[in-house]
Amino acid sequence: MTTEALFRQDAYLRQCEARITHIDETGIMLDRTVFYPLGGGQAGDAGAFVLADGTRLTIADTRKSKHEGATPDDAVHVPAEGQGHVLAGLSVGDVVQAEIDWERRFRHMRFHTASHLMCAVLPHPVDGCSITTEYARLDFVTNEPIERETVEAGLAALVAAARPVAIDSISDEEMAERPELVRTMSVKPPVGLGRVRLVRIEGIDLQPCGGTHVGNTAEIGALRVSKIEKKTSRTRRVVLAFA
Repeated sequence: MTTEALFRQDAYLRQCEARITHIDETGIMLDRTVFYPLGGGQAGDAGAFVLADGTRLTIADTRKSKHEGATPDDAVHVPAEGQGHVLAGLSVGDVVQAEIDWERRFRHMRFHTASHLMCAVLPHPVDGCSITTEYARLDFVTNEPIERETVEAGLAALVAAARPVAIDSISDEEMAERPELVRTMSVKPPVGLGRVRLVRIEGIDLQPCGGTHVGNTAEIGALRVSKIEKKTSRTRRVVLAFA
């Protein structure tokens, strides 16, 4: 059974009621979830499951299932260590309240949307990215120097423009016919479910992405470039932090 990934359409959902569909040594799977699994450079969500008796099971991480036939939406919720007594009481079919760590998630959303703005400020192919609670890191394929002041000014203007961010989609076949939409060389578009999810920032950016984003660029807030470095002869790394 494929997990219903509620965060794909509404990244602002903080909790949902769900039923346990699978439990093993890797973690717990649900029939629906608000937890984003590690992927596309974005860290997995943390949070908790609230059981029927009120007991809280801390979830330390979320990963994509590696089971045969699993889809990108099939999330495995990884419990924090030291909770064996709680796990022992869980069974397939149990209903839980799944709650994400919202402060952590919202930082991911702001940084991930900021990384898309970076693709507009620096129109180079991307050969690596990482979205965490503390920074967004992108590796651009270019031999050209990157100026901190230029990047910060460009980002500030796009954030201040308060452009709406929307979720769209095209078919896998359409995606194959529009390779120009793919900006990242290191992350494949989220294909395999029949349609490819697109993130559209009005007048700024359009590209396939399965991550979570804010609804308006103004929500990102002030940014600063914390580091620019030459990684290889052909790549420049830019690291963003909140100002």
